[in-house]
Amino acid sequence: MKLAVAQSCSTRGDVTLNIENHIKYAREASKLGVSYLIFPELSLTGYELDVAKEVAFELDDVRLQPLFEAAKDYQISLGVGAPMTSQGSLKIGLFVIHKDGTAEVYEKMHLHEGEEVYFNNGNTYHLIEVGGQRVANAICADTTNPSHAKGCAELGATVYIAGVLVTPQGYAKDASLWSSYAKKHNMLVAIANYNQPSGGLAAAGKSAVWYGDQLLAQANEDDDVLVVAQITDEGWSAKVYQV
Repeated sequence: MKLAVAQSCSTRGDVTLNIENHIKYAREASKLGVSYLIFPELSLTGYELDVAKEVAFELDDVRLQPLFEAAKDYQISLGVGAPMTSQGSLKIGLFVIHKDGTAEVYEKMHLHEGEEVYFNNGNTYHLIEVGGQRVANAICADTTNPSHAKGCAELGATVYIAGVLVTPQGYAKDASLWSSYAKKHNMLVAIANYNQPSGGLAAAGKSAVWYGDQLLAQANEDDDVLVVAQITDEGWSAKVYQV
């Protein structure tokens, strides 16, 4: 089984262009045999909080149709980030679009300072089965709250995967947490970060995968890449591929 994180960028509020970019990554991941591909936080719109309400999605949003078609055509499940309307409030969401045409959503549980001006918290963990692995989804500030990773581990997660927007100034501190989860909870930890600024924030890139006490693979700061993790009888390994 292979899963991957996409290190990419997004154009402010341009859903059509961003979806085209997502499909390019999905196509390349499919060629590598990836079963599940995750993109950075709010990847369909960019981390553009001030336009989130006007471009917010719902699960049956017609704008998602090209991603449903790509998931089916390339036989890959996609985790794409977008603002979403849920029970009358705005959430930072992850749409998980499966290759069989079904979909589900995860709502970010822990908001970063300032996000509460625009969004409300989700309140439910989200795990899916992929190739015999129990994969827990997370979004950015979820991963800097150790209780979130702990809660996912207690639910049986063997993989903890997240789309984020992490700055160069914040990367080292956050990465130390991510690596600690891999060791403490015996989970593969995989992080998809932006490689270009979004929402006025610089992005650190360095999307990466950890397992046990090892950093298995890490992207450079500004490359368009997939970081692909694979499990075999020998255990987890990972590699960076250009897109």
